[in-house]
Amino acid sequence: MSSIHKLLNFSLPLITLILIPILMLPYLFVKLLLSVKKAVCSENLARKQLAYEYVRRGALLSLVDIRKDNLGAVANKARSLGSPNVIIIGADVSKVQDCKQFVDETLNHFGRLDHLVNNAGICRGEAVENVDDVSLVTPIMDVNFWGAVYGTLFAIPHLKSSKGKVVVVASAGGWFPVPRFSIYYVRVRH
Repeated sequence: MSSIHKLLNFSLPLITLILIPILMLPYLFVKLLLSVKKAVCSENLARKQLAYEYVRRGALLSLVDIRKDNLGAVANKARSLGSPNVIIIGADVSKVQDCKQFVDETLNHFGRLDHLVNNAGICRGEAVENVDDVSLVTPIMDVNFWGAVYGTLFAIPHLKSSKGKVVVVASAGGWFPVPRFSIYYVRVRH
């Protein structure tokens, strides 16, 4: 037993001294990569109202909503937070022509497009088995899916030239299902 203790007392510190630098190098390399990523991609907009966070970062805003009058208060607050130039555009993102129009109006006003934030969404609280007419749920896909696609398609050429970004705000319904919001998941009865 004493020979085992002597062996361990000699070998374990030696192994530890050898393994620490070997294991530490990959660890430090990963930490370096993460810190570079954090420095380059410093946009942390979690739990913040996106329009106001963009304003705090010096952005000029083009606000789009199907009900243009809903945006007045948002535009006024954005101006009070420091954005000197905010425009309001009425558009229905489920319509291709409206998406082209809001991208064109933004470009005509500001001369460039740096970010496109797709956050339009609607829902219908009904179980799938209670939907008799599929056409009642197509507006949800038209706004929630196609609305993001249409705007992005028209914005891509301008975002490429400005090295801009597309931000998509998705529903929590995909990972936290709520009863009766069946457009995000299907509950099967057994």
